[in-house]
Formats: sequence, structure tokens, C-alpha cells
Amino acid sequence: MKNSIKVQRAIHDMTQADLASKIGVSRQSINAIEKNKYVPSTVLALKIAKLFNTTVEDIFFLEENE
Repeated sequence: MKNSIKVQRAIHDMTQADLASKIGVSRQSINAIEKNKYVPSTVLALKIAKLFNTTVEDIFFLEENE
């Protein structure tokens, strides 16, 4: 699953640490999600979307082969 978290962070002028602090995870977790090494839980995906005032579908999307 791909995501646009890095883009959203740039739009909102946020570091990985800022985002992690606001949603209650480690900076390493944000890094792993951004690099597609970790798929977040539904609750975490919803928290991220809410923080960026957008939908989960605008941040997370499946690749064609998934």
C-alpha cells in the first residue's frame, strides 16, 4: 500500500516527529509507514487522515497488483 504522508507533512509544514507526537506513535513508526515497510492500523490511518483534514483514501492507496 502506498501513501502520501510525506507530501501531506510538507503541505502542513510538519516533521515526522511532529506528526508522530500528534497521533501518539514514534517517529520511527511514521518513517516505516512512509517507506511502505509498515501498514498502519485502521485507527492509526483514521487519526492521520483526521489530522490532515482529509480522507483515508486521499492518503493511502493500493497499488495495481494488490
